[in-house]
Amino acid sequence: MLNFLPSAITGSLSFLLYIINTLFWLVPILVFSLCKALVPWALWQKFFSYLLDQMASNWVLLNTFNQKLFTKTKMNVTGLEKLKMKDWYLVISNHQSWVDILVLQRILHGQIPFLKFFLKKELIYVPFLGLAWWALDFPFMKRYSQPFLKKNPHLKGKDIETTKKACEKFKHKPVSVMNFIEGTRFTNQKHQKQNSPFNRLLKPKAGGIGFVLQAMKGNLSKVVNVTIYYPEGIPTFFDFLSGKVKQVNIAIETQDIDDSLKGDYVNDRAYKIQFQKWVNQLWLDKDKKMLQLEEQAKKEM
Repeated sequence: MLNFLPSAITGSLSFLLYIINTLFWLVPILVFSLCKALVPWALWQKFFSYLLDQMASNWVLLNTFNQKLFTKTKMNVTGLEKLKMKDWYLVISNHQSWVDILVLQRILHGQIPFLKFFLKKELIYVPFLGLAWWALDFPFMKRYSQPFLKKNPHLKGKDIETTKKACEKFKHKPVSVMNFIEGTRFTNQKHQKQNSPFNRLLKPKAGGIGFVLQAMKGNLSKVVNVTIYYPEGIPTFFDFLSGKVKQVNIAIETQDIDDSLKGDYVNDRAYKIQFQKWVNQLWLDKDKKMLQLEEQAKKEM
């Protein structure tokens, strides 16, 4: 509605609305998170978990209103019809920009349970937001590299224990656990440095979701595989706020988590190799999907 304004003004006003919306919901989330933490009764904590998720869902809803108010970004999405709110999902996606998070929240809102992003453990110390993420049951992960474990063998297995503990609270109500398995945002420089075998993707890291599936012990029922393509090139956050992103093409594919995807990623070498092959094939297929979305965008332009 306000997309007739100059892009700099549009972006600035939109950013201000994001801040107001975030602060508006941050305060009650922090207050109710303290209520949740102070009383260790299971029923009490479950009630506040639902309440906090609803607040976060309303935050996403208002962010979407913000986007529609200031921009004309068209979301072309396929595959939503197979999703439902009362299920347990592992959501994975390619990662190109911070805009990906806004896109995922917008298209999946009301389709699946509120997205819980895996975060580095250090982010829990971010002022206010760290506590809010903790209150919303975002899982914090601590990963140790193989060289580090060789020097500190007593810490072997601690990372999977941390993941198990983070996932324990997801077993009692439907959840969507989100992981960008490339581990970082795509850039041409990173692509070249990795010598990635994929045309439009970085190499996937199977360990993170392998740990999640192991920690959840069969509670997750489906993989939601999201492919995001920006026809006009990878945007910055401010590009998106300013209305410079006219279109985003998104393909969603859903796959059951069968017995072949369940196992001991830490100790079963045969399963680990099989799982890594599955992830690699998933990424080969995603690379082809990116090409299909690109060709589709060219036909529409």
